[in-house]
Amino acid sequence: MFNRIRGMSRLLSSQLKSYPLRQASNLFEPDYLDALKPKHPVYPCVDFKVTGYDFAVLESFQRFLHRTADSLDLDVSECWAIPPKHMHITKLKTKSTTVEGQFDLKVYERNVQVYNLPAHFFPVYLRLVQAALPEGVTLNVVEHQPDHDEIRYVPDTELKELQNELEELGGARKLKKKKK
Repeated sequence: MFNRIRGMSRLLSSQLKSYPLRQASNLFEPDYLDALKPKHPVYPCVDFKVTGYDFAVLESFQRFLHRTADSLDLDVSECWAIPPKHMHITKLKTKSTTVEGQFDLKVYERNVQVYNLPAHFFPVYLRLVQAALPEGVTLNVVEHQPDHDEIRYVPDTELKELQNELEELGGARKLKKKKK
């Protein structure tokens, strides 16, 4: 029996020596989690911003971006639209101040957010998108910033007007509870 215990202790000590010592930060994490890390570098979050003057073309191209990313098994986390920017353009005649024409333009913007974009797929996807880019549409590829989330929400002007009126009247009053 003593020989059996000695054999077991030798077996256990040989198994302990075969595993490298872990660092303190990985002490409670299993080894298989290291195998789940990507083999290639990954861009955490990339925004594809598409802007243009023609609403229908822009919507169609955003749909193309989304479908292409899905077909390449890329993670599209969100797609959103930003309210259009209105521009008033006045065209003047040459060497005069006479107005030749006035135009009201709207600049539309759509965004496609790709999450965990592998570095080896990025140039392929970018070349594919650039090859299909329609005329009058511009493409900007940027890393996602928290400021981009603030732009996409439309402010409630009616609510702001009511808050301003309330401030002008002296602010909100505090209600006191009656004792019974």
